Amino acid sequence: MQSIAIIDYGMGNIRSVKKALTYVAPNDNVFITNNTDLIMEADRIVFPGQGAIGACIKALVKYKLINVIKHCVSEKPFLGICLGLQLLFDFSAENGGTDGLSIVEGNVVKFSNNLKVPHMGWNTVKQTIEHPLWHNIDDNTRFYSVHSYYVEQNSNNVVAGLTSYGVDFTCAIAQDKLFAVQFHPEKSQYDGLQLLSNFVNWRI
Repeated sequence: MQSIAIIDYGMGNIRSVKKALTYVAPNDNVFITNNTDLIMEADRIVFPGQGAIGACIKALVKYKLINVIKHCVSEKPFLGICLGLQLLFDFSAENGGTDGLSIVEGNVVKFSNNLKVPHMGWNTVKQTIEHPLWHNIDDNTRFYSVHSYYVEQNSNNVVAGLTSYGVDFTCAIAQDKLFAVQFHPEKSQYDGLQLLSNFVNWRI
């Protein structure tokens, strides 16, 4: 049995994430926590998030989670979801400008004013690399998203998936033991569960 920690900083769809992970990994210890020791001891980390990035950063500071995340992302399989992707970057234009965790180089920008935001609904995802988390998921499979901002990475080497809403943008990144997605696998039915199952079984 392995342990899978879902980072709880008071924001995010963590109950749905836990339910989905428990479904695909019924024999594992899936738990929600903001305890830094438990996170450090876990075998795998899931970093979900919803809401405004400024409030999320303040919560991460409050619970002393920033250095823990920076350590874990290089030490063990780590999955970021939605805002859990955006927080990994250097800077976000949201909330008048907010510094991120600078784990991945790049910025988070808002969709054009010509587009309805938040971007909400099902969109196809073009897989740009072969990766264990795409196992048994067809290219151009549809996943569910809700967001008003998107990431612009400095290097295309981290891009694992693209989708389109007014512009083509990165919706999945891969970097060593890190995989992060803009969409919500826990809300994306069979293929979302497959991605979570792939994460649970990812051997590095």
